[in-house]
Amino acid sequence: MTAQFPSSHSIPIQEFTASRQTSFFDGLKQPRFSGQLVLKNPNGEQWFFYFYLGRIMYATGGVHAVRRWRRQIALYLPQIAANLSSVQLDLASLDPHDLQLCWEYQLLCLWVEQQKVTREQAARLIRATIAEVLFDITQTMEVSCELRQDNLLSTRLVLIDADQVIAESQQFWHNWQSAKIADRSPNMAPIIRQHDELQKRTSPQVFQTLKQLLDGNQTLRDLSVRMKRDVLSVTTSLLPYLQLGLVELIKIPDLAPPVTPPSTGVVATPDVPTGPLIACIDDSPLMCQTLEKILTTANYQFIGINDPLRAIAILLARKPELIFLDLVMPNANGYEICGQLRRLSIFKHTPIVILTGNDGIVDRVRAKMVGSTDFLGKPVNPDQVLSTILKYIKQDEPV
Repeated sequence: MTAQFPSSHSIPIQEFTASRQTSFFDGLKQPRFSGQLVLKNPNGEQWFFYFYLGRIMYATGGVHAVRRWRRQIALYLPQIAANLSSVQLDLASLDPHDLQLCWEYQLLCLWVEQQKVTREQAARLIRATIAEVLFDITQTMEVSCELRQDNLLSTRLVLIDADQVIAESQQFWHNWQSAKIADRSPNMAPIIRQHDELQKRTSPQVFQTLKQLLDGNQTLRDLSVRMKRDVLSVTTSLLPYLQLGLVELIKIPDLAPPVTPPSTGVVATPDVPTGPLIACIDDSPLMCQTLEKILTTANYQFIGINDPLRAIAILLARKPELIFLDLVMPNANGYEICGQLRRLSIFKHTPIVILTGNDGIVDRVRAKMVGSTDFLGKPVNPDQVLSTILKYIKQDEPV
């Protein structure tokens, strides 16, 4: 039996306040609804709640689902945050259908099963995630809802009564309103608009800190995790600068999900070379473009990967014959990725050439210890790149 709301079409709800949220979720509890609830605002933003017998299992969606996932991992799963590059190996072991339904939750289930994460840690993360989603829904006010009984999550890590997280979310919303920032979303990113004026009004130390933090690439919520402060205090501390127009809040896109199909984020090649496939993992698009030009001109196929967290999944899909691997990247490094690749039978003997601007003996020794084949300094020299490939790949001379 479904809830009192039909699942065949969307039902609008005006002013989706805490009291109406409580009433709505109670309406799902009585018939013990299991499945997916989709809430959508007039701007097309969607949130997804997963239920089992009227209680919430997980929630996701919104403008920054991936940013939220990354923040919650940093806060509640430090052991996972310390080695995010391993996520690709975990994703590769999961059923594709499960990943399409809710990849964040499926990863949590896997980590609990593998005892990388305790069930208590997972429960705290899930509860905080649901509360954040509810805050964003409260701020948007007007939504429409749709129930889908066929979208079920099979594993139950925790079952949460909606009343508890609604109360938590509502308290945060009340504090947000009391600070007179109800019209400002914590999903927006602060950026300095008047550098000179801001410098005049702050001490050198404060200005340098603001200059480093307010780069327009991190939301208020992202900054709160980085600064280890709650998002309300971070936002109110910036309020004087916002009111003077020295700092502005802007909308920024979400981060790319680690389950994005391999074709996304891959540097496209204008021609169709026929030589061996060479991969480059480097967070610098310029570096990938440089190697692409060198290699495609020499008739090699090329794939450039700028996001190290998606690297292993892309490599598993494409199976290159040689891999160039940057040593220093955000959230991962060449040593970690090289070691993970060597643990996969398919890449056990694939040539892996470490790229780095630091030509130190320590780096060379460590790179060898994790299984690298060779070492190439930056900036790369075209002749050295091609001679390195010829050294490790048996082939006819490329045209």
